[in-house]
Amino acid sequence: MMPNINPRQMKQMMQRMGVQQEDIDAEEVIIRTKDKRIIISNPSVQKVNMMGQKSYQISGEETTEDIAVIEDAGEDKMPEINDDDIETVAKQSNASKEEAEQALKDTQGNIAEAILLLTAEKED
Repeated sequence: MMPNINPRQMKQMMQRMGVQQEDIDAEEVIIRTKDKRIIISNPSVQKVNMMGQKSYQISGEETTEDIAVIEDAGEDKMPEINDDDIETVAKQSNASKEEAEQALKDTQGNIAEAILLLTAEKED
């Protein structure tokens, strides 16, 4: 801030110049770039509107994540589909093993959902 000016006077000066400032109650701010994610936890966020031009001022605890690491972690979420699961789905839904395997992939390994999916298709 400027020396010898109290916050109230500063706010009045900003209003006369057409500058409006608003605090935003944010829990987290995520900035995505081409190769990383910047995460700001416990942020203090202010939106500043100066004659129609909006800008944001953000401060807080910063962490950075590499996008390649995030994408690799996403690939690990697909559970392993074993032969017993395929046989169970095929038997319960009267479907071929290929159809059962595809249904398990489509439902990310959820046996009950795969059976329902295949039986619903047969009823249509």
